[in-house]
Parts: sequence; C-alpha cells; structure tokens
Amino acid sequence: MTTGLPLHVTVEQLQKLLSHDTAFTKAYGFVVAAIASGSCTLEVPHLPHFERPGGIISGQVFMTAADVAMWLAIKTLRGIDDPSVTSQMQTHFLRSARREGFTCRAVVLSLGRRTTFGTAECLSTQGELLAHHTLTYVTPGRSSGEPGSA
Repeated sequence: MTTGLPLHVTVEQLQKLLSHDTAFTKAYGFVVAAIASGSCTLEVPHLPHFERPGGIISGQVFMTAADVAMWLAIKTLRGIDDPSVTSQMQTHFLRSARREGFTCRAVVLSLGRRTTFGTAECLSTQGELLAHHTLTYVTPGRSSGEPGSA
C-alpha cells in the first residue's frame, strides 16, 4: 500500500536499503510491508538466533525494528537520500513474543527542519501490543567547508 507519498519513495526502494549485501539490517530479515506519507510498517520474522532462553524474542529485535521503521518513515517524507539519524529512543516492553514474528509500525508525529519525533509500536500476529517506542531523529547539518555551509 503506497498512498500520498510526495517524494515518490517506493516500497522497493526502501526494501533495497534493508536487504543489500552490506546492509546493517540484513541479519534481521525485515520486510517492508506498507508505507504511507510519514509511516512505515515492517514485518519482522522469527529468527532463532535472536532468541533468549525459553524462546523469547530478544529486546534488540524490537528496538532495531522500531528504529528502522522510523528511519524509513522519515524517508517517505524527506526522500530516499535523507541522512537523518537517531538521537534518542525510549522503549517500553509490554509483552514478550515467543518463537513468532511480529509487525512494527512507525509514524512521524512532528517533522521539523532538523528534528523529527515519532512513535513505533510492535504488535504480535494476534494484534497484541508487545512494545511501544518513542523516537527522536536529527538531520545532521553540513560540516564547515562544504558548499553552502556558511
């Protein structure tokens, strides 16, 4: 589902960022399930190498999914080459997931010139809220010496 994307960012472009050979996200197997202007939903597969004892999905998977979903949601507004990076993230783990995949949907709440705020929710396949995240991203300024950095 692609609706209202002012910069014509596609699911395919975003998926390519996640799955090329040197992508920092490749090991997680994330799949871009849906995008809209200011939002992105990822499908997160169950991968045994991310399990804690007892089959509980590790918190790093939830946090990485939220971070990546927000990164991509921002790209739907600023374009595929946007350099925004995470500056703060707060996570609340509400339920565990055991030996199952889940979805993570990020939504941009406020897009400023240099700072972006948003939330992400990780949901079980039954729709139960597993984790809630608040995120802040910043768009780095140009370093001095670059054209237009005055």
